[in-house]
Amino acid sequence: MLLDKQVVIVTGAASARGIGKATAKALAAQGARIVVLDLKEADAQSAANDLGDGHLGLACDVTDKAACVAAASATIDKYGRIDVLINNAGITQPIKTLEIGADNFDAVIGVNLLGTLYMSQAVIPQMKKQKSGSIVCMSSVSAQRGGGIFGGPHYSAAKAGVLGLAKAMAREFGGDGIRVNSITPGLIQTDITGGKLTPEMRADIIKGIPLARLGDAADIANACLFLASDMSSYLTGVTLDVNGGMLIH
Repeated sequence: MLLDKQVVIVTGAASARGIGKATAKALAAQGARIVVLDLKEADAQSAANDLGDGHLGLACDVTDKAACVAAASATIDKYGRIDVLINNAGITQPIKTLEIGADNFDAVIGVNLLGTLYMSQAVIPQMKKQKSGSIVCMSSVSAQRGGGIFGGPHYSAAKAGVLGLAKAMAREFGGDGIRVNSITPGLIQTDITGGKLTPEMRADIIKGIPLARLGDAADIANACLFLASDMSSYLTGVTLDVNGGMLIH
């Protein structure tokens, strides 16, 4: 078991076909005790129950720092430690530069970037006490290539910010035994993308992917498992591309 009895928080992990839930499942299969965070407690607890006994579901709006701190405190109260944080919660909006308003920008930056900061701030004090911890931050290929298929420029900006934040935290907290790494998924088949891809779009996109398929949530989950576990014990500040070769750089 790669994560035997380790305590893992996964944000945004209640969606049935989402990356968060797939990650929670993969890590639980390796012995982790999972804390599922999502906006609604009932959804979070249902997702936790799907993993089996010993897991916890909590309501948490990652744009609310107090809610993040409360979730971390509840995790410590139940399990006594926090070993891994998967900063997965995110939203996107398919709008173009000239259409982006302040509300659009604040919403996308809030969940993707500010949420990553707030949740990291909430768990780092406990990880510092333990002198160990792994934080995985979810960015996107759109941050690297300047736009994606469904996300607007403000989404690219938010996900680029995640990369910079993760690298800075890796540098700051390495001496405390805390590793911070990022994943940049390509186009992954989830509830968000599932209803938007026509067969024609799918075929056209796949032409630009050397591995000749779209990604599955499990592909990202396995990358999270690698970065969460001791298999990556000498990695911090890295950006792990999981895109089938959509972007090679």
